[in-house]
Amino acid sequence: MNDPQERFTDLYDRHYRSVLGYALLRAERGVAEDAASETFLVAWRRLDAVPEPALPWLLGVARNLLAKQRDSRNRSQALVDRIAALTTTRDQVSWDIAEYVVDRQAALGALASLPERDLEAMALVTWHGLSPDEAATVMGCSTRTYNVRLHRARKRLDTALRVEPRAAQPYRGSVRRSLEET
Repeated sequence: MNDPQERFTDLYDRHYRSVLGYALLRAERGVAEDAASETFLVAWRRLDAVPEPALPWLLGVARNLLAKQRDSRNRSQALVDRIAALTTTRDQVSWDIAEYVVDRQAALGALASLPERDLEAMALVTWHGLSPDEAATVMGCSTRTYNVRLHRARKRLDTALRVEPRAAQPYRGSVRRSLEET
């Protein structure tokens, strides 16, 4: 088959049920369906790299996707567990958000003092939920370089938050505008 669309359609028709079945044994239905669909998205994008027989390769892709999703869920649950561990009984009874929130204007001022590159590095993982590998791709650098940039950006933000509040600074850039709107 020379036509990529025909080759992909044949691949999908022959193996979708097997990939979905594999995913259903390892995850709940919605997650399994997403993993199976994403597996074939990867196959479409890398159609020339799909070996024969294709099923083992497809199942390997599905396995990796499920592992990534599981890791993401585990990180989220770990964060919830850490927050719960730091919350005392007193906090649960009389929790006042005003006691725990950094002054909004000070936070916006600290963010406004950062270079655009720092804001982008932090926003990719914090707001957009990208992995460091994905964020590095977006920023056009290696994962190691991205991790260094993110670390430095966080340190600069921490330093900016510790500095005495200055006169209100004008907000520049779209990231700052979106912060003001929240």
